[in-house]
Amino acid sequence: MVGIVPPARGVGEFVVVDALPEVVVVVFAAVTHLADPWFLFAMLAGVYWFASDRLTARPRRAGATAIALVAAGYAAVAVGKAVSAVPRPPEATGPVDVPAWLPELLAGWYEAQLVSGGFGFPSGHAAGAAVAYGALAAVFTDAWTRRRRYGAAAGVAVAVAASRVLIGVHYLVDVVAGLALGAAVLAIGLWLAGDPRLRRGGDRRADASRLDPTPVFGLAAAVSVVAAAVAVAGGHTGEVVEAGIGVGTGVGGAVGWRLVSGAEPPVRVRVAAPGLVVTGGCWVGAYTLGGTLSGALGTTVATAAAVVGVIAMPAAPALWARVGG
Repeated sequence: MVGIVPPARGVGEFVVVDALPEVVVVVFAAVTHLADPWFLFAMLAGVYWFASDRLTARPRRAGATAIALVAAGYAAVAVGKAVSAVPRPPEATGPVDVPAWLPELLAGWYEAQLVSGGFGFPSGHAAGAAVAYGALAAVFTDAWTRRRRYGAAAGVAVAVAASRVLIGVHYLVDVVAGLALGAAVLAIGLWLAGDPRLRRGGDRRADASRLDPTPVFGLAAAVSVVAAAVAVAGGHTGEVVEAGIGVGTGVGGAVGWRLVSGAEPPVRVRVAAPGLVVTGGCWVGAYTLGGTLSGALGTTVATAAAVVGVIAMPAAPALWARVGG
């Protein structure tokens, strides 16, 4: 299947990009952070822990489903990158011309945004943005109006996708494919979660009170296993590690959700603070181990432990009381 996506797939987009003022590129280098994996998962974990029932009838179910959807989205991206195995644009390899007016304190940050490795198709940032912000719009049904929610989600996703082209780390076709992939994963994942709006004869005005994230976490794990198999066959070490993270996220999410009823109140800060230290340590361990193929298993285990902690956090007081009793 390798060779489906041509390495040279530009349509002249960088001619337009090169004509833009430097300040535009700097601004979009910041916009791209809105779909960095660390940012999305931190944001969604916070929403999952602290969202109230003013946003939807069952905020814990909604938040966990959003996390599961993003995990499935990244798993699909991992498969796409391992299958296509095409490079990013030459601009992504550097060197970077840092604007002379940019403060020295920001020069290193700017260079880091404009240099990126790994495969380029499809765009993980574009797919992640489409799934994450689309999921928030879909599951938190009492926030704003339906039109405003989806309009904001689409605006952020398109802005992120544009940023990846403007900073030179993706071709236009990469981000278009990423947005389409993200939208497809969002629809399939919501259907698997039991969203009544996507079922035959379902009520489009229904809320997210009956969503079950478990099948979506399972989808993320299964697709990640496929990604790992394709990556191993192709000898793509980086994609094997990413697939391991996907497996850990899917398995950890499914296990963690078994400890939660879905009707818990928001997590208290005094519970979240130590929990954040523990889960954060697991995440750091996961990425530290993920530098080599031999560390992929450790990365998977550490990721699973971190995600179990994140998903089970709302039930922590009850679990602690049960153990103490």
